[in-house]
Parts: sequence; C-alpha cells; structure tokens
Amino acid sequence: MTIRLQDTLSGETRPLEPIEPGHVRIYSCGPTVYGPAHIGNFRSFLFADLLVRYLRYRGLRVTWVMNLTDIDDKIIRGAAAQGISTTELADRYAERFLADAASLGMTRPDVLPRATEHIPEIVDLVSTMLARGHAYTTDDGSVFFRIASWPAYGRLARLDPEAMRVGERVESDEYGKDDVRDFALWKGTKPGEPSWDTAIGSGRPGWHIECSAMSMKHLGHSFDIHTGGVDLVFPHHEDEIAQSEAATGEPFVRTWMHCAHLRMGGEKMAKSIGNIAKVTDLLDAGISPRALRYALTTVHYRAPLNYSDDSLPAAAAAVERMDALLAALAAYSEDRADDPTLGELLDGVRAGFIEGLDDDLNISAALGALFEGVRELNRRLDARALSTADAARATALVRELDAVLGIAAPQDPGLSPELAALLEARVTARANRQWAESDRLRDELAARGIAVEDTRDGQRWRRTVAASG
Repeated sequence: MTIRLQDTLSGETRPLEPIEPGHVRIYSCGPTVYGPAHIGNFRSFLFADLLVRYLRYRGLRVTWVMNLTDIDDKIIRGAAAQGISTTELADRYAERFLADAASLGMTRPDVLPRATEHIPEIVDLVSTMLARGHAYTTDDGSVFFRIASWPAYGRLARLDPEAMRVGERVESDEYGKDDVRDFALWKGTKPGEPSWDTAIGSGRPGWHIECSAMSMKHLGHSFDIHTGGVDLVFPHHEDEIAQSEAATGEPFVRTWMHCAHLRMGGEKMAKSIGNIAKVTDLLDAGISPRALRYALTTVHYRAPLNYSDDSLPAAAAAVERMDALLAALAAYSEDRADDPTLGELLDGVRAGFIEGLDDDLNISAALGALFEGVRELNRRLDARALSTADAARATALVRELDAVLGIAAPQDPGLSPELAALLEARVTARANRQWAESDRLRDELAARGIAVEDTRDGQRWRRTVAASG
C-alpha cells in the first residue's frame, strides 16, 4: 500500500504525493500560550507527532513546523490581570508547553516559530492583500479581509459565505468593518496593548494572519499537510486559506487533517467549560506519561475520544504488556536452533502495522497487529520455542515499531547503585534459600518502581509504568 490520508477540504482519502518528492512539509497549529495546555490540546499535538514519526519511519524526509501564538487577546488580558508583560506571560507558558510535550514523548518540531518574531512577514502579506483589493483599512487603523472579494470562502467548513460568522475571537461590532463577515488581519493600536509601527500603520496582528505568515515563511507558499483540531476548521483555517491564496495566487495546502475532540463527561474538553485535565496535574498525581500518551493516541484521530477514570488504567496495562515482553526477551536465553517460522511472524506483524497506518493513520488496526504479535511471542517464550538470537530479532522489531508509537520503556533505563544492590541482594537471598528475605526485597523493589520476576533464565526486572515514565 501507499500512504493515504483524508483531506478535510475535498473530503477524499488520497495517496500522499509530496510537492517535493520524498520531502513532506507539515504545519501544525500549536498552542496559544496564555495558560497551560490541557490534554484535549495534546490529543491534537500528539496526533501530529504520530503522523510525523510514521512518515519518517516510512523513509520520508519531514519538515515539521508548529507555531506558538504569543500575541493574542487572551494573552493581553492574562498579562494585564497579573501585572506582567505579554512577553513574560507567553514565555512562561511556552516553557510549560515544551516541558509537557517532552514528558509525553512528543518529537520536538523542527521549527517552533512565534508570532511576534514574524511581524515583517505579516505586514508584507497584509500589504499585498491591500494592494490586490482583498483588504481594507478602517478609521481606527485596523485592516480587514474583504470576504466579498473571495468567492471560494467557506469551502473548507462547507459554509454558505453569506452566513453570519460564528466563534470569532473578536466581537462583531468591536471594529468598524464594512461587512460583519470580514475578519481582522491587523488591529489598530489600543491603549495598554502591545503594538508595532509598520508600513500598514501601528498595531498588532490578528490571530489568523499569524499562521499564514509563519507557515509560508518556513514551508513555502504551498506545502503538503496542515494539521489541527476540528474546532479550528472555522473560522481559523477557513481564514488561513482565503488570506494565503488571495495574497499569493497559489494553492495553500494540499491536505488538511483535523483531529476530533477529546471528550470528558460527554462534552468537548475545553477551558471555557472547565472540564479540563492538565498534563502536569496528572503526572504529579502519579500517572505515567507513557500511559497518558497511549491513552491520547490509540483511537483514530478523526474519531472522538472519550476520556474517563477508566482510560488510564487500561492504557497503563497495554504499556505494561509491551514492557513485560521486552524484559522477557532481554532476559531470555536458549541454546537451540532458530525458529524457522519466526521471520514470517515478524514480517506479518510489521506488514499489519504498516497497512493500518498507511490507511489514514489507522492506529487501532496498527496496534491490533502489534499486540497480536506480542501474544504470539509470549506464547513462544513460554514454550521455549525461540533461540537466544530469535529473541534479539523479536526485540529489534518491537523497538522498530515503537519508534512510531513512543510508548515502550527506554532501551537502557539503567539503575542507581542502590537499586542494583537490592537486586543483587535478592539473588543472594534466593541462592541461600532465604525466601522471606527474598520476598521482602521484592516488595521493597516494587515500592521503588522495579518489578521483579523469577524465570528459568534467572531473576528478571523491569521498571513499572508509573516509575519508568
């Protein structure tokens, strides 16, 4: 199979054909850094991470850009409420976002542009639209996109362009627009707000223009994939298309991919509703970051994901199964002929994994193939049907596929001298048939996040999911 992805704009699932052969350019709408991102936000970010990891696994070069919106009405209000600058507030929550992303194993994007670092590019885009008649200036110095000049407006969201805009970040009567549907490209200076003196006047950028400027600066006028949450289809991405194509006269994005909402208590997870869970709070409560990553990525990105108290134990159990298999394979030793059917098994697992993800990133199908392989490998381990070399080959496959998933324990987690001494003491206790001491040491190790098992191959240990991260 070839990689096929569903495009929101056309509604079609099509083969991925990069504009530049072998090189996929991706832009993801990142956070607006006015507060901590919640796990609903991270579902969208981790879906993009899974996409990037898989494309690289399939041998493609990927340039991944994720923006940080660091000037916005909410940032201005938040900074004013705390008596600090917008830069200080944005820096604080940008750092928090990057720390949370690293905790969840998210690949760091190749470029993390900030809106305030791209004022010249924003001004150039707005100037071009003014010159082409797609924008106009109001009495207060603001600049608006003229939707009436763009007949294709509404295609992405499948809206009647004559309909009233909804969900905008600015009240419809806040600025003197010609048409209530028009949206702000540039906002004239207001007392107490940050502003820049530019060729189009003093002011600050609107939200939508920031992403057009940043994506085209780093990926070109036309690029391959744009990702984001389904809530961004309108107005944000609809506006991006209109302003970008009006300014350049070229197609903006080949494939739009949108992630469905994470739901809690039957409703979309959102700060405005208050039904949110923050990454740091969950990790501080002892939740494994790898289990949380698994819970947020293992339902198809276009399907709503229901988050509940039962989500994380189930995810932790799945991650434990992966860890247990890898620990068993690492400890396994059997001097016998190689299993002649192992290659067929491993090739089948890999093929099923690829077939699932080639089909519009169908993670459920890919995981089904992987865990069927986990079950069969455990069966062969129990039957002592593998050689030591077979165990190494099986380990290599699991590690290979986990480069896409990012859920298995690190390959060489290491041990502190104190934990190593406890493990050695337990080996000695068992050799001396001191069963009570052996059990006590096992319990102490478990309390410190080390699970110990006794096998035909000797004592085997692994970090528990909560401890290993």
